[in-house]
Amino acid sequence: MDTQGKTKLVAIVDDDDSMRSALQGLLQSAEFPAQSFASAEEFLKSGQQHQIACLIADIRMPGMSGLELQTKLNAERCRVPIIFITAHGDEKMRMQALRAGAVEFMAKPFDDEALLESVRAALES
Repeated sequence: MDTQGKTKLVAIVDDDDSMRSALQGLLQSAEFPAQSFASAEEFLKSGQQHQIACLIADIRMPGMSGLELQTKLNAERCRVPIIFITAHGDEKMRMQALRAGAVEFMAKPFDDEALLESVRAALES
């Protein structure tokens, strides 16, 4: 049985293998348990959306985008803090993500410590 709110599991959703691996290593070095997924669809199929404490997601991915994933989670009333990372973001996309409840929107390459600080803040909210 899940003791809600007790696990601080961070989910990583990014289609780039090296980015997923780097994020997983960064989070583990900061002692955050993390699980990674190659797509939004893989993440949703896992059934983990109600167990995670924070989601780090790429915006542009094949299939469902990060913004579409955010919309789907909001529709399911799954209010998980989302940190978006993207190499292709613009101000309009950033505002859309933040208005829909994202806690952070970071451009790649981003500062590792800034990302960890955003994860810490998301987990404490």
